[in-house]
Amino acid sequence: MKDQKQLIQDLEKLREKAPLVHNITNYVVMNSTANALISIGASPVMAHATEEMEEMASLASALVINIGTLSEKWVEAMHLAGKTAKKKGIPVVLDPVGAGATTFRTNTTKDIIQEVRPQVIRGNGSEVLAIAQAGFTTKGVDSTASAEKALEAAKELAKNANAVVSISGKTDYITKGEDTRAITNGHPLMGKVTGTGCTATALTAAFAGINSDPFTAATEAMVVMGIAGEMAAEESDAPGTFYAKFLDALYKIDGEQIQNRWKNE
Repeated sequence: MKDQKQLIQDLEKLREKAPLVHNITNYVVMNSTANALISIGASPVMAHATEEMEEMASLASALVINIGTLSEKWVEAMHLAGKTAKKKGIPVVLDPVGAGATTFRTNTTKDIIQEVRPQVIRGNGSEVLAIAQAGFTTKGVDSTASAEKALEAAKELAKNANAVVSISGKTDYITKGEDTRAITNGHPLMGKVTGTGCTATALTAAFAGINSDPFTAATEAMVVMGIAGEMAAEESDAPGTFYAKFLDALYKIDGEQIQNRWKNE
């Protein structure tokens, strides 16, 4: 299949070029997402100081803005890095963690979308609904809405923000408004490890760093996430072991796994 061939080529390119992914991300997942990026073949940097934002963002192949643990200084850093990336044509992937839980999170997300114009917005169903529909609230950082329930809102958000929207769930959906892909790879154990969604965001940025089409990059990242989850679950039956095997799977995933396992609708 054409899509499988493209993913195999992009995975090889990613491992060859090791794109630098600048992550402004949360305390909870820094180690997890850095390990995932290294395992797939990318080069992570976690930099948050406003004093180095413009310089660091200029060096990157892609930028992740993840609002999981917000502070006033971090929000300032996100805007500085985001505007620098926008000016230089560097892709930005926004993860609106917990949007809808508090006014601060929701407003921060909307401000970043307005001012930075990220190429990809990647979140769960509740987060997407909170951004797209005024008044929708979430339960902390956990999703209370399925990806399916958020799909129509995601399509509208994609059109309004001129961005690709990637929603994670039992079925992952990637949409740019008119075109939508559904990815059914994955395993329930992925939901038992903290930071899985944030990892998907980081991998999306890694693929965006070597493929200029954000729709393709977002799709490829979710396919790789899902296949790696399946591979890890075959060698583990509990969250702790699963996490280690998941990193191994990202390291080992190859063309044969992609050809044999990719499920989409």
